[in-house]
Amino acid sequence: MTLISDIARLDAPVIDLGLPAGARVVVAMSGGVDSSVTAALVKHSGFDAVGVTLQLYDHGAAIQRKGACCAGQDIQDARNVAARLGIPHYVLDYEDRFSQSVMEDFADTYLAGATPVPCIRCNERVKFRDLMDVARDLGGAAMATGHYIRRVRGPNGAELRRAKDAGRDQSYFLFSTTRQQLEFLRFPLGDLPKDEVRRIAGQFGLVVADKPDSQDICFVPEGKYASVVERLRPGSAEPGEIVHVDGTIVVTHPGVIHYTVGQRRGLGVATGEPLFVVRLDPDRRRVVVGPRDALFVRRIRLKDLSWLGDGGLDEAACAGTPIAVRVRSTRPPKAARFAFDAGPVVDLAAPEEGVAPGQACVFYSPEPGHDRVLGGGWIAATETASA
Repeated sequence: MTLISDIARLDAPVIDLGLPAGARVVVAMSGGVDSSVTAALVKHSGFDAVGVTLQLYDHGAAIQRKGACCAGQDIQDARNVAARLGIPHYVLDYEDRFSQSVMEDFADTYLAGATPVPCIRCNERVKFRDLMDVARDLGGAAMATGHYIRRVRGPNGAELRRAKDAGRDQSYFLFSTTRQQLEFLRFPLGDLPKDEVRRIAGQFGLVVADKPDSQDICFVPEGKYASVVERLRPGSAEPGEIVHVDGTIVVTHPGVIHYTVGQRRGLGVATGEPLFVVRLDPDRRRVVVGPRDALFVRRIRLKDLSWLGDGGLDEAACAGTPIAVRVRSTRPPKAARFAFDAGPVVDLAAPEEGVAPGQACVFYSPEPGHDRVLGGGWIAATETASA
């Protein structure tokens, strides 16, 4: 691996991290193109870059995986990029922490009949908590990641804003970032489109310039969630009944963990009408199905709120506050109102379908563009449009 001898002459943007020249910036390097370019830009912009990579699960089993993050080959790719850039690089064994904080939660959430979002838990409990402590221990003035999101200095401190490239925006997965964490974090890719990131990677001669993006949850081979839950919780897939919303028992099923709210295919049901999973009842081992109309939700009950907006979340002050929300990472923000009714709730201006407990409901500013991330919460329960 050839060291870049004069990185300052390369055709790449110089990023402003709001830090003194030469300040140490610890870069979370996953081995993908985004975090690799982040490290390159930090070094290129005159900062003292230090790379850190987390080993999150078994090296041997992971190395054969393609299209997943944090696999064994990714660790080697991160090493190669660091060597190319001439920066220190550390690999930390976080397998036990990741298993306890993310994988166990994933299994328990599925068993409770909810739909987990493990990438949020990983950011919340591993990367933006434990890894930030490591960054400080290494003398870092900040920690940079390859997420597509922007950190903007506002009148009341750092604000979290959506990426300029809407197709790459990762704000949904970072809603639980705290104010304290946001003061320490930096996101150099927030203003860049993906094709420019790959161009920069090629300019620096990084081995990952053409590497495919991660597609799967890193510990879920080929998207087979149920097989992971069964491995973590043996005997959890108990058979039960698929029941229509009208109370009719339709057919039996092999286990609630094989189903998610909104699912249509693979139900093994033939009734002459399209049926969808409307809700899950793990205590009675029931999967409730119905027509598409039964999926539409008007009110969402939340728990474990995170707030990044100005001021606090005072019940009296916030009742009826207009916001925009996303209930899935692939959906645009939609108009809603935040309120309290025996706990925090979001009332949607127009019903949304397929909203499931266990997912995140992320808050955005209500003005056109919905640029600023205001926080969010975890979906505890939903109420249908007809309720």
